[in-house]
Amino acid sequence: MNKVQPEVSTIKDRLELRHLRTLQAIRHSKSLAEAANKLHLTASALSHQLKEMEQKLGNDLLIRKSRPPRFTTAGLRLLKLADQILPVVRATERDLTRLGSGEAGRLHIAIECHSCFQWLMPCIDDYRQHWPNIEVDLSAGFNFAPMPALIRGDLDLVVTSDTSPIEGISYIPLFRYEILLALSERNPLAEKTWIEAEDLQNQVLINYPVDRQRLDIFCHFLEPADVEPAGLRTSELTVMMLQLVASNRGVAALPNWALDEYLQRGYVQARRLKPPEKNGLWSVLYAAVREEQLTSPFMKDFLLTAKDSCFENLNGIEMI
Repeated sequence: MNKVQPEVSTIKDRLELRHLRTLQAIRHSKSLAEAANKLHLTASALSHQLKEMEQKLGNDLLIRKSRPPRFTTAGLRLLKLADQILPVVRATERDLTRLGSGEAGRLHIAIECHSCFQWLMPCIDDYRQHWPNIEVDLSAGFNFAPMPALIRGDLDLVVTSDTSPIEGISYIPLFRYEILLALSERNPLAEKTWIEAEDLQNQVLINYPVDRQRLDIFCHFLEPADVEPAGLRTSELTVMMLQLVASNRGVAALPNWALDEYLQRGYVQARRLKPPEKNGLWSVLYAAVREEQLTSPFMKDFLLTAKDSCFENLNGIEMI
């Protein structure tokens, strides 16, 4: 007499999309508590979800008591699956939204930092493939005030670190990053581990040509210490700023991700700002959008695509 074999469940029966999103959130977090917060879960709910996944799959996914969380070999394999599947799901959701709404429109973007091209251009290239009927335009907000243009409707999105309250404007955080001081190896400050505000009294500070009240180096580092640099110089291009720095003609406060390539090549050096107990000078990059556009399918998808592009193309950034 033939015995009935027990039904063997497959991985698709044991995994849900929320499980894969959970693993991605853990990867970009310093602790499980931080990951739970990003997922809008309680710490106990996240812990229960992890245990449920491990029981269903018969594998431990995390190395216990590690901080930040570290994945086992099985966990890393599932992360790879998440990176393969979730973009496909997102693309399908885009297609269904586009088919259902027939959306077409305009997305005019301004950026306040040329370094943003490093991740924004791949983002726009990807976005155009999925929203071919959206007119995408890009400009630098150096020669005009981008926020009034956003309010008027001349622009649809501004990439900025300035979150001055403006009625009708929402600021969507993209990522958190550290601001470092770029300097030549010949600069005497290269001998220091940390840079204090007073160290810049004898330095020429090179900045982007924007109002100093929009620059964190002034608002959150120099002005609180009542320090003024010996001189100021501006440049619209990050590569030109770093050329001046490498020639020891000044220093520049720039995002860690903008400096990454130049530091790897030994082109310049970088030092953290403020003493160690204050953990450096950090800032957040935002997408400023008019509130009535936040629910537009093409705008919502651009914001998601932008965040994906940031973490795919930049080193040293953190999720919010």
